[in-house]
Amino acid sequence: MNNLRRIARLLWVLVFVPLVCLHAAEPASPGMLGRFHIERDLFLAQFDSKSDVDDIHSQAGVATLLADPRFAGVRYHAVAGAYGTQGGLYVPSNELFDACFGKNWSDAHGNYDRALGEVLRIATSCLEKGGSIWIAEAGQSDFSADLVRRIRETLPALDLKNRIHIVQHSEWNESVTTPADLAYVKETVTYHKIPDGNTVGNGTPGFWSKTPVAWKDHVKNPRLLEIWSLALSIANRYNGVDGRYDNTAIAAGGLDFSDVAETCWIFGFAHLKDAEAFFQKFGQ
Repeated sequence: MNNLRRIARLLWVLVFVPLVCLHAAEPASPGMLGRFHIERDLFLAQFDSKSDVDDIHSQAGVATLLADPRFAGVRYHAVAGAYGTQGGLYVPSNELFDACFGKNWSDAHGNYDRALGEVLRIATSCLEKGGSIWIAEAGQSDFSADLVRRIRETLPALDLKNRIHIVQHSEWNESVTTPADLAYVKETVTYHKIPDGNTVGNGTPGFWSKTPVAWKDHVKNPRLLEIWSLALSIANRYNGVDGRYDNTAIAAGGLDFSDVAETCWIFGFAHLKDAEAFFQKFGQ
């Protein structure tokens, strides 16, 4: 029996350990961050901001990711006011978009046609150079559908199914998308429906928390401190006001940047558990 144990241990050392080490040493695909090719692709972060203030926290969350050195070189553009058929008032946050994204954002709430034209030019440039588009929908698909239609007109030979990706996490967002627009994007491009970012333990991060999160213990970047302070101020100012949605997590002093689960999924961080894990990973 002892001899059998020695043989088994020897086999483990000679066969299995080298395989494990080889697997651990395998590098990531060159130029890739998750599903995103840094040198070629374009990331579009689209926010409805109507009428839930969770998008305000989500803007700060996306900015936190983009500030991380791992995201250096990622081409991105944000869109404000990418909403669908839901009622309620819009939550204005232009100063936060400026702080989060600099000049890399468009205001579809203020001027829809101009925003659509701006994003079309950026997207077309990426596609013509061989890149793909990754759209994180912190909202509905109405703006995305119009963008895809314009891309189809501009680049009729483009393989839209393989070159444009839409990521959605919320069934509610789908329910207040214009039905024809939702059907169009699902049919025309690759539509990724991922588990909801409001829930912990379902396969994507759960970034909804009624319990206060000690984000300041982890965020040391002065710019990000200002961004999060501004985001919390705007969200608290508009939460539940004038008939807007009353976000119970934010009302209780917690955080809700649940839409950032989509961005994490795109860039290979879907394994993060919750808001605390997010700030531990990216706060520095």
